[in-house]
Amino acid sequence: MRQPKWWQDAVVYQVYPRSFYDANGDGVGDLRGITEKLDYIASLGVDVVWSCPFFVSPWADGGYDIADYRAVDPAFGTMEDFEALVAGVHARGMKFVMDFVGNHTSDEHPWFQAALADKNSPYHDYYTFRPGKDGREPSNWASIFGGSAWEYVPALDEYYLHLFAKKQPDLNWENPQVVEEVLSILEFWADKGVDGYRLDAINYLYKEPGYPDVEPLPGSPYGFATAHYANKPRVHEHFRTLRSRVMGPRGLSTVAEVAYLDDETARGYADPARGELDMLYLFDVLNVDQQGFDKFSPLPLDLPRFKQALAHWQQVLHGHGWLALFLGNHDQPRAVSRFGDEGRYRARSAKMLANAMYFLQGTPYLYQGEELGMTNPHYTSLSQFKDVEALDALRAGLARGESEQHWLELLNARSRDCGRAPFSWNDGPAAGFTAGTPWMDPCADAAQINAAAEENDPDSVLNFYRTLIRVRKGRPSVLWGRTDFLVPEDPDLFVYTRTAEEEALLSVNNFSGEERHFPLPQGFAGGELLLSNCGAPQLDEEGVLTLRPWEGFVLLRKQQP
Repeated sequence: MRQPKWWQDAVVYQVYPRSFYDANGDGVGDLRGITEKLDYIASLGVDVVWSCPFFVSPWADGGYDIADYRAVDPAFGTMEDFEALVAGVHARGMKFVMDFVGNHTSDEHPWFQAALADKNSPYHDYYTFRPGKDGREPSNWASIFGGSAWEYVPALDEYYLHLFAKKQPDLNWENPQVVEEVLSILEFWADKGVDGYRLDAINYLYKEPGYPDVEPLPGSPYGFATAHYANKPRVHEHFRTLRSRVMGPRGLSTVAEVAYLDDETARGYADPARGELDMLYLFDVLNVDQQGFDKFSPLPLDLPRFKQALAHWQQVLHGHGWLALFLGNHDQPRAVSRFGDEGRYRARSAKMLANAMYFLQGTPYLYQGEELGMTNPHYTSLSQFKDVEALDALRAGLARGESEQHWLELLNARSRDCGRAPFSWNDGPAAGFTAGTPWMDPCADAAQINAAAEENDPDSVLNFYRTLIRVRKGRPSVLWGRTDFLVPEDPDLFVYTRTAEEEALLSVNNFSGEERHFPLPQGFAGGELLLSNCGAPQLDEEGVLTLRPWEGFVLLRKQQP
């Protein structure tokens, strides 16, 4: 059998440090907290720990607004705490991957402060400053967080570009000195033992010269300009520079958060022959239950559309690249709240979702709490929400005359805060997250859904994940098999096969609270049951399966020589 790269046969566990575990009792999760919980993480059977940012930051966008790339924010600890964390990860046979935010900095970064202080400073060209045009912004580009992507600086009589929040000015990657700065920062952390990088918003590095106007959004003077800043040709050049100068010589892995991709561009980024990126973390896969890219315009899950999106990328990248597989992260609501059943079938549906997603081709990325089947926090007051994206959307909605109750329900379902509520460790005060007052309120159901309770329950979501991670490891069908979705138009059934020379695998999943019937595909009768959330499948004499609500299982068939 082909030998996989280490990251191809790995499972990654994502940690949002601020919400994982607080070791010093100040109410904020920290690096020592992650280190104290490494035995728990290792017990899952995962291979990699990925941490969201812990750099010095004013925290305007959850730590993705960085004011010092080479320093640990005191809220998270010290550099010694970081070094102890990496040593602890390595001592347990795991690897450590860190977030790197290269598209923008904080407006409190010394580079930007120097740029504001003097137009003639070399740091002014570290960012994109432009004069206004016809008495308005340089162009009508919209920020991804809403409103204009340009912010006026009266002292300079110029605007600066920010594709995200106004406190996140975009770096100018056309300046070679910026590229050199980035390479130096990546080398700095690699020297401290980092094994790879998750590259945030990395396909936005090159912007169309001239910043041309685009068609305005309905009801707004601004328009999204993705065709003018996403996946432009010179981004490939930047990726090859990162690979040739840092990633390749040091054997580091890269997973890139990317969006708005066509097939050719995706292959260009991820094909090993190109020497650019190892894995693609495609956000658009989870945009199937909303209108366009507007998370605050939710739609019911369209399962055929979801299957179509997954099948498309499985086929496009098969033999030409590698996918990150994920159901949630720090930017998404909880998977079981979004795609499963929070009520009677919470645990079963959480298991089914894992069964459905993590036997596809790619590397699973589990977000903290997913392995418990944690739900959205179900806050009772708008004052409990913290995230800048949520608060900006809330203000805009209220200004349009929409009700607070509407927005309370919407934020409880769709905001990034849903995934950032503190991890539920036990049924004690603050869900065992901190001995102090938590920076963010724990989930309403933490007393029932927590790691301590699930540890002692052999039928828990937690122990199901441990089994899943173990049985998928090193399996030829999972690593290299062709993916074929069956019944693609069925609104409830999510069924696919993975076929390799040595073996074939069948994943059957019922995305509904009702019984469904499905004929067992030819050749899988008598197959080995690798995993199930309901025990043995119910199969009648004619070979028809009766699938129980939210049932999911995997069968394995050895191929005939």
